[in-house]
Amino acid sequence: MTLRSILFASAAAAVVATVASAETWNLAVTDVEGLERLQTEWGPFKAALEKATGEEFEFFPVNSRTAAAEALRGQSVDFVITGPAEYIVINALTDAEPLIGLGRPDYHCAIVVRADSGINTMADLKGKKVAFGDIGSTSNMLCPMQLMADYGVNPTTEIDKVHTSRNIAHEALKNGDVAAIGTNATSWMEGPRAKDDKVPYGFFKILARSGDLPNDMIVVGSHVPSDAAEKVKTAILDNKDAVIDGILSHEENEKYRGMDLVAIDDAAYDIVRSMYRNAGYPQFDQFIGD
Repeated sequence: MTLRSILFASAAAAVVATVASAETWNLAVTDVEGLERLQTEWGPFKAALEKATGEEFEFFPVNSRTAAAEALRGQSVDFVITGPAEYIVINALTDAEPLIGLGRPDYHCAIVVRADSGINTMADLKGKKVAFGDIGSTSNMLCPMQLMADYGVNPTTEIDKVHTSRNIAHEALKNGDVAAIGTNATSWMEGPRAKDDKVPYGFFKILARSGDLPNDMIVVGSHVPSDAAEKVKTAILDNKDAVIDGILSHEENEKYRGMDLVAIDDAAYDIVRSMYRNAGYPQFDQFIGD
């Protein structure tokens, strides 16, 4: 073999080795259905993720939280973007672990009442109708119910709870059809409350509010080798500005404006497990509302 042939063979082998070293991982997002939406809303994030890690990622569409859990358990998907409430069940069913936290600014919940209602303590809500948001939502159901429990009111037995959209709940509270709403505080303030010019400032009051809630996250399947997961985590944290820009490229991800990307672990989500228990779901083996 000539020297030229040897050099060519060595170069070719190096290219093959480089290609072989790159992995292709499947990525799902639990609250986005369909490949077209995934590509539109999360495509720039995927591109930034690939550039940061040197790995390839393929979108894996799922039509429900249950489907995401089944895909993780079947090793059809490797990484999933999801929320705190979803994570608790996903972890229980699949042993998937949190990898990166998607910090959401002002992510907390509140119990809101009318200022003229005469309701001044949580105990005043006993026996009254309280509206919550989507069944199973971290900030619109589980967190407000935890707030009630923290103040000595059992949300499963001592109130008349209903579930509806945030806009309908706001109107029901304004009209006196419910005594209180449990809601994502920022979404209510910047949404229905900010748009409602029919009532003056001070018409409503916040009876109680939570601390900041645990982050949304990227979880990694238990089948993914730990060194590969660590490589992805390190690359994201080392290139967080570019990855954040990718997330914020689409208006559907506006809730993350001002976000940070942080390393997280499972213990940070014990508070959400407490929320499940207080909502009457102590087993963590099913998605509430499915």
